[in-house]
This record gives sequence, structure tokens and C-alpha cells, in this order.
Amino acid sequence: MRLGRRTSGLLAAAAIAAALPLATPSTAQAAPPTESCNIEHQARIVFWAVACAQPGEPVIGAFATWRNEPITFTQTDSSGTTVQAGNYLTMTPNREGGLFSHYVQIGLHAEKTSATTSTYGPRWTELGDDGGKTKAINQGIGGNTPDRTNHTYMLLRQDAGDQWDVLYDFNHVGTTTDQLPVPRGSANRIDIGLEVMGPQHVNVPPITSRVQYMTENKIWYRADTEDVAQVSSLGTCGQGSYTAPYCFTTQLTGGTKFEQWGAGKPGPNGTAQATNRTVPAAQDLTGEQPDVVNGVNQAQLAKCMATEPERCLETVPGLAACIRTAKVCNTAALPGKPAANQSLPRFETSPADLRSRAAATFDVPARTVKVTAVAHTTTRWEVSSTAPTPGLDPRGRTFDGFKAAYSPTGQLQGACWGQMCR
Repeated sequence: MRLGRRTSGLLAAAAIAAALPLATPSTAQAAPPTESCNIEHQARIVFWAVACAQPGEPVIGAFATWRNEPITFTQTDSSGTTVQAGNYLTMTPNREGGLFSHYVQIGLHAEKTSATTSTYGPRWTELGDDGGKTKAINQGIGGNTPDRTNHTYMLLRQDAGDQWDVLYDFNHVGTTTDQLPVPRGSANRIDIGLEVMGPQHVNVPPITSRVQYMTENKIWYRADTEDVAQVSSLGTCGQGSYTAPYCFTTQLTGGTKFEQWGAGKPGPNGTAQATNRTVPAAQDLTGEQPDVVNGVNQAQLAKCMATEPERCLETVPGLAACIRTAKVCNTAALPGKPAANQSLPRFETSPADLRSRAAATFDVPARTVKVTAVAHTTTRWEVSSTAPTPGLDPRGRTFDGFKAAYSPTGQLQGACWGQMCR
């Protein structure tokens, strides 16, 4: 198998009214999006293990939760190859534009930055007509630490217009700018699962993602299992000739309802193993913050996040209403509040390393990449190129140039490509 950096010749082809329990959805026509899911996830440099749900009715909200499992990388030189893994919730609001339509994505991203270093943390991405953008999420309890903390990821279409709010741990972290209307009578789609580049260097223990969707009646549902397609573009470990590190482990659970998608990828030494680390307990919030903030009982929310985050909208008083009216619903997950045991790396990447990484990530010649040092609390380096690039969406299209910002540790803080940079 020939692996390397991205190329431009890859395969072409909100709001919540009340805290209501999951209900039985309307009898809409639906079917598993097997063909479109397979076509979109068969590029041979990026590999996926995803479940694609197409409920068969307009979807205006998507919600998922999983733990920060420890994604790890080989301690070897992999220069010239983009090596990364992420677990993402992807909402495609309007599929009328074709297979590779506009989308919004939020999830966990880990990347190998050198032989012995890597970055880890949440981010969200938007693809539009003429480009895209991505932004790191620098908040949350243990968000940048593989400590098995629960986190929630949510996309909600705004009541007015066609744009979507992005929420992480029930706090607002961004809004889209270039999404299309949700069509009436036309199904849109939610994807959940792993995306990997450089699989020979990556070990991902099983990540179990729970997902729900919201329809125009503003009630949350689970998709019918019969309306879910599964893709494992590296093949399933143990089936036929598929072996580590070029295979995925996958499992769809829930009976007639799509309750949970489990996906992992073994490293070069064998089967992906779940960590034995203890799941963090709910924080003791006594004396740290008021009991109720923006109508949300913070102590109950902290307990729910540690135990059953997929049910918090139902069980935590005031949470559903807060998401509708305020940008902060979870004060424990605000920026500048790291976990008690969190230690930040102190190393600083070099311009030469960033030039090489950015050239591989954005598939442009290294000689076109400009690296500039800046003085900022989170951004240390600004990187750019005017060369044609597929951006961070390798689906056969190219755009005019990119701009990116990296932290002192080499973590991507934000990027744009094409006209999204204007």
C-alpha cells in the first residue's frame, strides 16, 4: 500500500424547545445511504471507519458524545507523511449539490508532529462553496488531554436563516457562514466515526460514539438501524486478509435503533486496546461557582457529564432552555480552566518543521509555504501559501491558497483555504 501526503488527484466523485425524552420519529421514507457513504469514504490516502445515518426527514440538529480516548503514534521518523487521526460528527445539511456537499464537522483531532511529539484536542470545520475553515476549541475540562473524560459535540441550525451553531460541552464555540438551506422533503445525513491518515503510525483504542438527531419538531431521536450504512475503508480486522495496522475494528449497537458506533484502529504491534485508565469522577464544584448559571444547575450538569452525557438535555434542569438562549451553559468548561492534573507541553516547533508539515497537510510544494513568527497567547506561527490546495477536505477539488495558525507546541489553532480566507 502506497501512503504519503495528500494529493490533489484523490478520488473525485437551532434550537431546542424543551427538554423532552427521545420519541418515536414520524413515518418518513428512509434508507441506508450505502452508495453515497461508500463513494465519499473510499479515498486511498485518507481512511475512514464511519456510520452514516440518513433519517429520511429534514434534520436541524446533531448531537454526539464520546470519551477522550488516548490516540497514540509510533516513536519513529515520519517526515513527509501526514499522520493524524480524529473522531468526528459530520452534518451535511443539504445534499442537493451532489456527493461532496457543504458540511459542518466537530470532533477530536490528534496529529503526529515529530518522531516523539504529537498534539491532541477538539476542533470544528466548515466546508462551503469555494473553500473551508477549521478552528481549534481551546476550552473544556481535559479537552486537550487523553484522560477518558466525556465530552459532547453538537450542531444546531439557527432559527433564522440557514447557518448552524457549533457547541462543545454545551457551550457555544462558533457559527457557520456558508451553509445551504435544509431542503424540505429531501433527506440529509449525519456521519460519525474515525478518520485516519498514515495508519501504519497510529493506534486508536475503540472510541464509542453515541449519536442523536433533531427534526423540525425540535425533539431528539435515534436513527433506525436500518437507515444506517457502515464503511470501513481499510477493511475489518480479522476478516479475510485485513490485519494490523491496516484495518479497523467496528461495532454498531442498539438493536433496531442506532445507539452507538464503536471504532478503533490497531497500531503496528497488534489489536487496538482500550485503555485501563480510570474514568474521571465528576468534579467537586463546591465554592467554585454558583449553583445555577443561565438557568442550568451546574452541579447536576457536572455529574451528568461524568456519567450519562447523552441524557443531559433530558435530566439537567434548565440545560435545554439555556442552549436556546445563552452562549454559556457549562461554566466548568470555559476557556482557561484546565483539568487539575493537566500539564501543558513546553516544546516549541521550528519553522522548518512547520513548513514541512503544512506542505504535507495542505498538499502544496514546501517552497511555496511562508512561515512567520507572531506574538500571541495561543498563536506562535502563521503559515500560508498561494498554491492550489485541497485544503483539509481531500475530495478532488482544489482552492486558491491557505492560511493557518499554529501554537508554540505545533498544534493547529485555525486555518482557512480558498475564499473562506477573505
